[in-house]
Amino acid sequence: MSTRTRIPFLKGHGTENDFVIVPDPENALDLTPAAVAALCDRRAGIGADGVLHVVRSAAHPEARKMAAEAEWFMDYRNGDGSVAEMCGNGTRVFARYLQQAGHVGEGDLAIATRAGVKTIHIAKDGDVTVGMGRARLPEGDVTVGVGERGWPARNVNMGNPHAVAFVEDLAHAGNLFAPPSVGPAGAYPDGVNVEFVVDRGPGHVAMRVHERGSGETRSCGTGACAVAVAAARRDGADPAVTGTPATYTVDLPGGRLVITERPDGEIEMTGPAVIVAEGEIDAEWLENALR
Repeated sequence: MSTRTRIPFLKGHGTENDFVIVPDPENALDLTPAAVAALCDRRAGIGADGVLHVVRSAAHPEARKMAAEAEWFMDYRNGDGSVAEMCGNGTRVFARYLQQAGHVGEGDLAIATRAGVKTIHIAKDGDVTVGMGRARLPEGDVTVGVGERGWPARNVNMGNPHAVAFVEDLAHAGNLFAPPSVGPAGAYPDGVNVEFVVDRGPGHVAMRVHERGSGETRSCGTGACAVAVAAARRDGADPAVTGTPATYTVDLPGGRLVITERPDGEIEMTGPAVIVAEGEIDAEWLENALR
């Protein structure tokens, strides 16, 4: 990680999807998978669903080509240390950190991610809206299963892969810290996020999610977007067909998000983002944790 004795960090969450935020503008830290996993350990570390590594785009080899569009790169890591393309709740928390640190103010900004440049709007009321881009709907039938139960699922890609299953009861998802079964074999060679969804009313659904590399989380922003896209197709409300935006309220264990898909395919996600603490990581502890 670093030879410094202390490494600054913050802790934040978006609808209780929580993150360790590591500011590192010049990309000076060697943030290994093992280091990320140690930081995210809820018993022996700080505890989080993932790490938001805050780097200037020009300083990171994966983001330099986006530096002209977005000054900051969200180098997102799952709780097990694996690299992820995108995290919707993380993007909102990332924007809130940039605001708190004085790098940006209210209004519009752009953030580079492995899924491309995302447009952000920080509202005066505190909510953050993220332009999530367009969903891709890969062809091919997929199924998800828990125990002896199984359901057909909609394959939705939001820059990261999702399998969305509509169920009668969210309790049928069982213990989502263990990944549900997904078929056919090989459908998701890099793993998949699995969402279980029930209806709450017109334009209103609730969900639980297993995030690859993290287990069940309190919220998943890209997952909420995938759910809204799947629900719109199921309900005959595809905006590209109707010419009218489709908006869904999505309840998650950690809170509520509002997802709107426009006729041009662009998807917006609006919800809260909170910084709850800041402090310093003891580098000696981290070195010992990695032995």
